[in-house]
Amino acid sequence: MNRSSILLIYTGGTIGMKADGVDGVLRPFDFSQILSEVPELGKFACKIDYEVFSPLIDSSDVEPGMWQRLASIIFERYDEYDGFVILHGTDTMAYSASALSFMLENLSKPVIFTGSQLPVGAPRTDGKENLVSAVEIASAKSPEGKAMVPEVAIYFGSKLLRGNRSTKVNSESFEAFDSPNMEPLAQAGINIRYNDKLLLPVPDAPLRLHKELDTRVSILKIHPGITPGVVRNILLGEDTRAVIIETYGAGNAPSNPWFLDLVRQASAQGKILVNVTQCFAGTVDMSIYANGKCMEQCGVISGRDSTTECMLAKLFYLLGAGLDNESIKKKLSESLRGE
Repeated sequence: MNRSSILLIYTGGTIGMKADGVDGVLRPFDFSQILSEVPELGKFACKIDYEVFSPLIDSSDVEPGMWQRLASIIFERYDEYDGFVILHGTDTMAYSASALSFMLENLSKPVIFTGSQLPVGAPRTDGKENLVSAVEIASAKSPEGKAMVPEVAIYFGSKLLRGNRSTKVNSESFEAFDSPNMEPLAQAGINIRYNDKLLLPVPDAPLRLHKELDTRVSILKIHPGITPGVVRNILLGEDTRAVIIETYGAGNAPSNPWFLDLVRQASAQGKILVNVTQCFAGTVDMSIYANGKCMEQCGVISGRDSTTECMLAKLFYLLGAGLDNESIKKKLSESLRGE
């Protein structure tokens, strides 16, 4: 049996940094020396190649153009490798993983995002374990020879999470990510235990790349004391095609007449308005409370248990596909990539 081959893509982030021996400042290390930094990778019975972004990108600077570049690399080199590991800064990793899940349709190979809270050269780094386990997962195959994880996922702090179900929850802990409405796809201990019932099936159709994204989406976070001017500017903005409204609890928002009037105006203008809860876990159900029902009556649709990161990426993808509003709303209520 041929050994697996993995493409390691370093975009930037803490994991690829190393303290300078002179001034102690963190700087990217030479990725050609990855085996000397993480010698454990040499123990895998798989071929590991790497590609490095130049310049490297701080994850706070991530834009959709980077997603298009990443998706294109995977699409163009898809037949060369059995899996892909993307090293990425943590701040926007969940956004990037969500975006690639929609941009890569019929994915039959693993695309695993990982990173670290401490540089790989630090004595207590979490980077080595995250990278080693991500490579092991990306190269893992079923007894039938198919990829164990044929989807976009995040591996961090011993858990493998579906990419479009993930969110960053802690800026200090090694358990930086969680998937509040879905169990992990796998858990790493002495062995890596896969949650087979949750993993997406391997598709029969060929990989399709979707690079067209329409980013005319805004986010309105509801809060006590929010002013009409703020709501008006976001909901009725000329360059906005869709708005994610982050509401309270099960999808509740103010019932003030001025607020509901602005929501109605936005809906009448053809804006797509999606209700996503601010809560860490749970789902939107606008039928429970009167305030939620008012939102529904004004033309707002439910985002169910979607994360904001996933909903943003899904809207970018659907708007970029050139669909009409009714088709977009229908697809927003469907699970396209396990979201």
